[in-house]
Amino acid sequence: MSRNVRTLRLILISSLLLAFAAIPAARAQEQAPSATPGASSASSPSRISGFTLSPEKYQRAKDYSSRKYFHYFVSSFWGLAAFVLLLVLRVGPKCRDWVESISKLRWLQGLLYAPIIILLFSLFTLPTDAWDQQLALSFGLSVQGWSSWLKDWVLNLLPVLIVGTLLILILYAVLRRSPHRWWFYFWLASLPVLAFVVFLAPLVVEPMFFKFEPLAQKQPVLVAEIEKVTQRGGISIPPERMFEMNASSKTTGLNAYVSGFGASKRVVVWDNTIAKATIPQILFVFGHEMGHYVLLHIPKILSIYAVLLLVLYHLGYRCVGWALDHWSAAWGIRALDDWASLPALLLVINLLVFLASPAFNSISRHFEHEADRYGLEVIHGIVPDGGQVAAQYFQTSGELNLADPDPSPFINVWFFDHPSRKDRVDFVVNYDPWSKGESPVYVK
Repeated sequence: MSRNVRTLRLILISSLLLAFAAIPAARAQEQAPSATPGASSASSPSRISGFTLSPEKYQRAKDYSSRKYFHYFVSSFWGLAAFVLLLVLRVGPKCRDWVESISKLRWLQGLLYAPIIILLFSLFTLPTDAWDQQLALSFGLSVQGWSSWLKDWVLNLLPVLIVGTLLILILYAVLRRSPHRWWFYFWLASLPVLAFVVFLAPLVVEPMFFKFEPLAQKQPVLVAEIEKVTQRGGISIPPERMFEMNASSKTTGLNAYVSGFGASKRVVVWDNTIAKATIPQILFVFGHEMGHYVLLHIPKILSIYAVLLLVLYHLGYRCVGWALDHWSAAWGIRALDDWASLPALLLVINLLVFLASPAFNSISRHFEHEADRYGLEVIHGIVPDGGQVAAQYFQTSGELNLADPDPSPFINVWFFDHPSRKDRVDFVVNYDPWSKGESPVYVK
């Protein structure tokens, strides 16, 4: 569910005051540790006991990972610097004066002001976005041309502009009515908006970037095998909620994910995964994603993230109040409900979300571990030696996705929204309650 976790985080946080727009998501994806230099590749038929890489692949994965980490921190501080620059140059007051000269209507002022700040910030961070794409191209993880990438960058900006502007209008309406409780009332008002965005994302946003086709239409044999897994789990996932995504048009990695909720909930398998993994491996991947589906991980993550956001908003309320007490005159900000305060609010929220990254990642890792367990349990009796099948998939995808062979504990906590590759492989090769006479946790 790595893609879905990052999508949820981006929608719940970056759309909400663009908090994660300045903080690139830690792209652990299928990348996690730990390998021994010089170990032989596990792509051979021999049994897997741990995630291993050849010396050449080990070095390449380490090179890519170290550059990604450097990129992450530079991009994060570059994004924070964008808001500092907007404050120091008094861009907010200048834009405020301009929109106030056009209309006395607050809603119209906000409708003009919010997109300006969002666009200025987006243009400021465009170089680091391009840097991320260049890294993926140079290491063979992306096959997307620059014109296509720029088109996606613009398309991605559109929903951010729409949702961001709406939330900013709500924020300042609440600020004017409740200067001391705005953080709580804005949190309440924003939740339905964000839930609606999460609901619409698989139906409206994701098809803007990739082509989705019914899995039953593209892979009827695979769907027939998948139905055995869904029956084993005692649930029914309609074939019309299973899709193949043409990820190969832009990336070389392997993945699958679930997204949406209610009527928009769906399971998506990348075409790269179908092309490069065996059917038993895909069944484990599907079982993992089915675990997210069955164990209600999306609503659980939405709920937990919402609570964390409430805490961050309260801290933001206190921090921005302190900042304006010290520098409002220098920044040209009249009061907190002044349009010109938006860069200060965004700076504070971005910084708090950056510092909270380990908390968001730890939540994600917990749910990913649950899904790994469910995946093993639901394919038991259908896929022979399911633990080895899962380990083979993690080995193959780790090599293709340039998984970090051995990140430090700090990197693991700060970056990875999945358990480490070592931990995942160790778990799947050793998890066998059936032979021990124990009861499985999820699929009896």
